[in-house]
Amino acid sequence: MPELPEVETSRRGIAPYLLHQCVSDVIVRQRKLRWPIPETIAHLNEQVIDAVERRAKYLLLKTKAGVCIIHLGMSGSLRIVDKSTPVGKHDHVDWCLANGNVLRLCDPRRFGAVLWWELPLEVHPLLSKLGPEPLTDAFNAKRLYQCSRGRTLAVKQFIMDNAVVVGVGNIYANEALFHAGIHPKLSAGQIGLKRYEKLAWEIKAVLTEAIKQGGTTLRDFSKADGKPGYFKQELAVYGRDGLACPVCGCQIQSMRIGQRNTFYCPNCQKRR
Repeated sequence: MPELPEVETSRRGIAPYLLHQCVSDVIVRQRKLRWPIPETIAHLNEQVIDAVERRAKYLLLKTKAGVCIIHLGMSGSLRIVDKSTPVGKHDHVDWCLANGNVLRLCDPRRFGAVLWWELPLEVHPLLSKLGPEPLTDAFNAKRLYQCSRGRTLAVKQFIMDNAVVVGVGNIYANEALFHAGIHPKLSAGQIGLKRYEKLAWEIKAVLTEAIKQGGTTLRDFSKADGKPGYFKQELAVYGRDGLACPVCGCQIQSMRIGQRNTFYCPNCQKRR
């Protein structure tokens, strides 16, 4: 699944082509995505895109009439193509621009979403309860510490909770915990403020570096220009079960936490 860096990479890739452009038509070939694409998406027609933003893993195309909310789901990707480009089997939505370009959504598994919203974004059911963005000042060690008091939930699950902080998906939760030296199964409530200071810093650092390098190359993801991301070669523990830890040489181990694959170094991330 595309995580925050991949979604941010997509946003940066498409934004220069969409900003201040008029949408001439929205072509929906398949309405049955994670939620049915509403007929009201047609309200985007003849609207100028004033901003291309991201909230958590949602992309937001803002106009004066409302906001088109896009989620890439498990396998979705966005491309800027010419209107003459042949349509593929899994190309479900086209946002046609007056200048001849097309923003095209490809989603083989159809777990993505395309929605239309005309009220303030803060009251949208998918956005209203989200925590702060991880790369803003609103996310810090103090928030992690306060939100974790009395919690027995594993810290990996805790930092992946969108009510605590948005966008820390499985890959980057593994990486941040490794660099912070925190065992992923340690209870969130057992961690003190000082260790949360290290973890908050590492979450910001890992996500920043991933965005800088273009996201993580996975089977279902490549950037908006068709080129793959490059952060995968920098991963320290994720997907490296049985390989040597880059710090101490100990064998990386894996387990399941909250139904997600979890990778850690038993030496660098002792459960204490």
